[in-house]
Parts: sequence; structure tokens; C-alpha cells
Amino acid sequence: MTLLNNTLPEQRRGKLKALLEKGKTVRVLEAHNGLSGIIANNTRVKGESEGQPVNREFDALWESSLTDSASKGHPDIEVVTFDSRLHTINEILAVTDKPMIVDGDTGGDVNAFEYTVSKLERAGVSAVIIEDKVFPKRNSLEAGVQQNLEDPEVFAQKIRRGKKIQKTNEFMIIARLESLIAGKPMEDAVNRAKIYLQAGVDGIMIHSKLKSADEIFEFAEHYKEISKELNLNKTLVCVPTTYNQTTESELSAAGFQIIIHANHLLRSAYKAMVETAQTILRDQRSLEADPLCSTVREIFKTVGFLDVKEKDQENEQTTNVPVIIPAAGEDPVFKEMLNGKPKAMLEICGKPLLQHQIQTLNNCNLADITVIAGYGRDQMQADGVTILENPNFNNGSMLNSLFVGKERMSNGFIMLYSDILTEDTVIQNLMERREDIILVADNSTQYHEPQEGNIHDFIIGKHQHKPARRQIRFSSENKVAKIGSKINPETASHEFIGLARFSKTGAEQLIETYNDIVKNYKGQFQEADDISRFTFTDLIQEMIDRGFAVHYMEIHKGWLEIHNAEHIALAEKSFNE
Repeated sequence: MTLLNNTLPEQRRGKLKALLEKGKTVRVLEAHNGLSGIIANNTRVKGESEGQPVNREFDALWESSLTDSASKGHPDIEVVTFDSRLHTINEILAVTDKPMIVDGDTGGDVNAFEYTVSKLERAGVSAVIIEDKVFPKRNSLEAGVQQNLEDPEVFAQKIRRGKKIQKTNEFMIIARLESLIAGKPMEDAVNRAKIYLQAGVDGIMIHSKLKSADEIFEFAEHYKEISKELNLNKTLVCVPTTYNQTTESELSAAGFQIIIHANHLLRSAYKAMVETAQTILRDQRSLEADPLCSTVREIFKTVGFLDVKEKDQENEQTTNVPVIIPAAGEDPVFKEMLNGKPKAMLEICGKPLLQHQIQTLNNCNLADITVIAGYGRDQMQADGVTILENPNFNNGSMLNSLFVGKERMSNGFIMLYSDILTEDTVIQNLMERREDIILVADNSTQYHEPQEGNIHDFIIGKHQHKPARRQIRFSSENKVAKIGSKINPETASHEFIGLARFSKTGAEQLIETYNDIVKNYKGQFQEADDISRFTFTDLIQEMIDRGFAVHYMEIHKGWLEIHNAEHIALAEKSFNE
């Protein structure tokens, strides 16, 4: 919720200096309005490297002159007034809590710059970066544009005036060197850096538009010499927009303490908007544009509307996530052993399979359990569950039984196949995940031959690379590209184990897609020969094809499917250990 990001100016202003004093390399992302500010502020990726957790996020926000101007439909030539810029700055500050660095262009007239410093510091901004060009500047990245540099002594005086007017030691003024942009020799950049440092600037940003980082690495070496000569330790900043093949680790090793990704959110949004607009014009409707768009609900979630809605409904909602176990079908493998009982009543260590599942769910504080019965309904017995009946269990697939419990899905739910046993930790880890649709998937399938007569639901992950190239894996990359029982096992990366969780949003997406399919489709559908027999994995694949994000939680142990006598023996051995 955006209110949770609300912070006071005095609490925010010193965060940037505090990060730098800790020796942290500060990773910064551009924001040009409130929504992009929320994205830059909140985006995180989690993964692991050599068994150790890896968590990454941006440390600060960059309020860019280019993207602010462009989002208003104007060129980056200091035509947008400072008051308009300040409105955008406050819009971003209102919904974020990370430190902000503002692109101050040239800083304008020296008297105007004093007011700029005063207003930014009072708003809670941590730093302003001003470039040593003559007002009004021209954007540095456009080829063939005349770049006129300010006299370094005049620019140094602007720095002194700005530093004198600020009220706290937390606020930083950083000088942006445009010598290399203007085609001047390295010596000019080095001399300017020395003058600005002596004027009291808090840091130096070196700018380059070459595709190679060679000249900024060269400057970094000179900067070390200058710092030693002047006995100063001031921050060094870079913006790797053009030399983007250079990694943050390489830049940090060279001495750069702030790395700014300066315009990527606006550029990516622009590309997506153009493609969406063209798609709607071409097809004369918006259906084909849906995969290019996030859902309205995702926007609601990002800007806090769903939090408001949940607060309105919090007295009516339960904290216990419903679990639905579709158990209506007849299992021919155990028909004689069960003697008319449903498979869920198969005894393992003297207790029905279903009761083992209930115990595991209860151990994880899940007590709202609904079982969908069909075959052997009169012999389906279990304590502490609601039993619903699918009288047409012989027609359709397990999916039809699942949707008998449709009324239990609306606020989100967990689905568990009736022949699956899991360890408590699998359920507990699933409960901690925050994706809207998350399937539990076993990655050990790629090391085992499929068992004859057993139907496997295989998965191909969207981000699969050869192990040699995959040193760090992020959980946000765990998206399902393909799912189904007809996937070639040699190409599969995982097996779906029959356990899934849907958030409120994910459940709405699932129900909406299911209703549309049932109403509007006939004949063959995904892997099903006929729509009347389409399965859970067919439905999930259709959702993926429609642009919904389906993630998987990767495991390699802790579960067992009860498909034959050997599996019963394995389960009993596990329970007896």
C-alpha cells in the first residue's frame, strides 16, 4: 500500500549519505511520475547463488529531466519550469520512501539555483546533480547537437552559492561533467573536476555517450589521483545508458559509488504504448492488445486501491485460506483394493490418504478444507472438512470437480490433488509466496525416466538456461511457459505435482477464463480432444496464452504421488521413519 511508503522529509533526506558512508554502491532507477516511482521503489528480485540467498532492489530514485520533460510531451531543453518539475518530484515523494536524486539540468541562473536547492532540501530530496553547460542546455545523448560548456569558474561559483544556502549537511550537490560529451579532451574533464571539488561539491558525475566504458574508466583512475592530491573522498557517479554492457560490479570496482539507470522506465513504457496503440488500430478491437497490458487489477494493487477495498471488507474476511481437494474420480489401479471406496479413503499406515492430507494442512494452520466427492460418495468420510458432491464425476475431468467448489475460490484458495502427500514445509513455503498464481513444480523430473502408465503434467519454464550460464537464479524468473501431459519429457524442466495457490486476483483470473472457455469454445481445446474433457493444465495453458503470469515454486523433494502399490510402500516407509 502506498501509504506504507509515506515518510517525512527529514527521515528521507539523509538516507543517501548514510548508504554511501556504509560503503554501499548505490543502485538508482529513473522515475517520472507516481506510478513509475512506486515501481522503482518497490521492485525486488530474489534468488540464490551457490546456495546463498540473493536479494536485489534499487537503493534510490532518479528524477530525470529527460523523462520528466518527455512525459509532459516536451523536449529536454529546460523548457519545463522548475515549479512543474517540483510538482512531479512531490508526486513521487508522496508514494515512495527511498532517497531521491534530482536531475537539476544546468541549475539555471545562480540566484535561481539557490531557490532550487532550498526547495529540494525542504522537500526531502537527498541530492541534486547539475551539469556544467550554458543555460538552456541540450540533451547530451543526441548526436550532432552543439554542446556549450559553462566557464568552470562560473560554474564553481554556482556550487559555492548552492552549498552556502543549504540548511543541513545531509543534502548533496553533485557536479556533472560534460567535457567528454562536448568532445573535449580528458584533461578538460580532470581540470574541471578539480575546480568543482575545491569549490565544495559533494560528488562528481562523469558523463559519456560512447558505447564503451573505456573513457569513464580512464577518468575514474584520474579521479583517484585528484582525490589523493586534494585529500578528499567525494562520491563518484556514472550513468551507463550507452555503455550498458558494463556491469554494476565492474563500475563499482572502478570506484563508482552511485550508478544511475537514467531513463529506462519511460523508454520501456513508450515502446509498449506504441505497440498497444498500433495493435488496437490494426485489429479494430483491444482483444489482441491484452497480452501487452497488465490487468486493471494489477494497477489497482500497485496504487493501493485493493488495500482500501480490503480494509473496507476486513471485518468480513477470514485469514484462513480455503483449500479445495477434488476427489471425485474413480481410480482403476486401486479399484479392487478399495472395494467401492474413493481413492481418498486408501489406507496408509492405518489412516486414510485424505486424513494424512488434512493433518498436513492443519499443521500449516489451514483448516478451511473442502473435498469434492463423487465416486463412492457415501463412503467418503473425514473429520473437519466440508464435502461437496459432483454427481456428474464420470463426465468431464478433474477440473469440473474443482469448479464444484467455485464459491470457495473468490478470496483466493489452494488446490491439492487428492492423491498427493507433501511435507509440511512445502505447504508452508507455498503460503509465503505472493504471486497471484503459483504452481508447485519438481525439478528432479529431468533426472528420472517417466513411469509407465503414470500421467505426468510437465512444465517448461520460461527462463531456462544451461547450468553453466546460470550462476544466479531469481524466483521472479520462475514463470511457466508451457504445461501439459503431452510435452516431451526430454524438453521438460519440471513436473507439476498437483498443488497450487491462487491469490484473490489469481482466482478471479482463473474463474473468468474458465467461464469464457465453457461458454464460447467447442471441439478440440489445448491438449484435450474435446472441450468437455479439458483439464486443469489445459486451463492454465490457456491463461498463459492469454498473457496471465503463472509462476512456479521449485522443489526437488518432499512430496509423493500415490499411484500404485510401490508408492504406498514408500509412503508407509516415510511415515514409519
